[in-house]
Amino acid sequence: MADHSSGTASVKPVPDVVFTLRTDIADGKLVYISEAGPTKGQVNPDLRVAEDAVVQVNIVNGDGALHDFSIPDFSVKSDQIGGKGSATAIVFRANKAGLYEYLCTLPGHKAAGMFGKLIVGDVQETVVSNFPDLSKNPSEVGEPVGKRGAKEITIDLEATEVEGRLSDGASYKFWTFNNTVPGPMLRVRVGDTVNINLKNSPDSAHIHSVDFHAVTGPGGGAAVTQVAPGHSKSFSFKALAPGLYVYHCATPMVAQHITNGMYGMILVEPEGGLSKVDREYYVMQGELYTAQRHGSAGLQEFSLDKLLDERPEHMMFNGSMDALSATHKMESSVDETVRIFFGVGGPNLVSSFHVIGEIFDRVYDQASLTSPPLTDVQTTLVPPGGATMVEFKTEYPGNYILVDHALSRAEKGLVGILTVNGEANDEIFKSEEEVDHSSGH
Repeated sequence: MADHSSGTASVKPVPDVVFTLRTDIADGKLVYISEAGPTKGQVNPDLRVAEDAVVQVNIVNGDGALHDFSIPDFSVKSDQIGGKGSATAIVFRANKAGLYEYLCTLPGHKAAGMFGKLIVGDVQETVVSNFPDLSKNPSEVGEPVGKRGAKEITIDLEATEVEGRLSDGASYKFWTFNNTVPGPMLRVRVGDTVNINLKNSPDSAHIHSVDFHAVTGPGGGAAVTQVAPGHSKSFSFKALAPGLYVYHCATPMVAQHITNGMYGMILVEPEGGLSKVDREYYVMQGELYTAQRHGSAGLQEFSLDKLLDERPEHMMFNGSMDALSATHKMESSVDETVRIFFGVGGPNLVSSFHVIGEIFDRVYDQASLTSPPLTDVQTTLVPPGGATMVEFKTEYPGNYILVDHALSRAEKGLVGILTVNGEANDEIFKSEEEVDHSSGH
């Protein structure tokens, strides 16, 4: 046991409360699982103790990897344990009421899921944000055009500036199209005449505009849509080329408007529409540049210096740290085909888009829908302001993790989960029983 208690070395305090946590892997994450008491079986349980209680936390290694256990606010940290069945413990006095974090301090382990809450005394869990969730539901992909002919359609967009939830306990003043990040996925057909109405909310403090990469015309529409708060502007364009295109605000400074959340995608379907699939999802990658470090609580403030240095503190799919891992569900079933419309709002970083445990059957590189797709692709590059469309058959049940394969970015929030339901097929994947080599035979 690592003795981190206060007092003389010859006197060891008797704990008032004891917790036992086992390290493990669950749903693709590294976690602590409660082994006893009312929290037994819970993943990363809330540890509730009375103020001034002497607390003992036992840690048992259940997965064989190297781990530790720390509560930084009480300056306690266990020894490292490696190998299944090894154990350690910490003892400390919870001498200040409040809400605190426990975690594994090994690099990457917190980002992989090894953290939870210590609640001391009768305190309110103020870390849960009261701000609106502006993250975009990836299932909202618009209505397929099918076999219809070209027609005239009208799209209404509103620029808003809203303080919204970034993660539990953290918020940000997002700038949005239609109060979501990313903005709505728009869906038209090649040959359509598209009327765009852009309104800037009276509550906005800034001018906003919109630049469609699908538009042939000045600024992609931005030259004629610089809209002051409380006003509206409109323009029309003809959808000349099929493809999946990014749109974003293009008011100076453009990068600030984009990073704050003003991006989205428009799909221009070819004549006859896209082929039928079982599931379609809309996913966009974004970056936030804040003065506060990643993981800080409270309102996160924009940092111009970090934006210019291209050093984002936060990265996310669909507008928040857990939009695609907790807030919204992405699901499929065995033998279904999934299509993901994927884009990078940016404004700066290239994405190496990858789904862990899957292979893309088809990748429409650079979102070109008129070129033959690449086949059997592991990871595909998508530039800022660019897009791709990927399709793959889900053949085995489990949780499949969406990442940018520049994997340190997962520690900044860039993780999503696709859950595949159904019966397992041992011919595709089979887990063998563990063999005990400890005897040396």
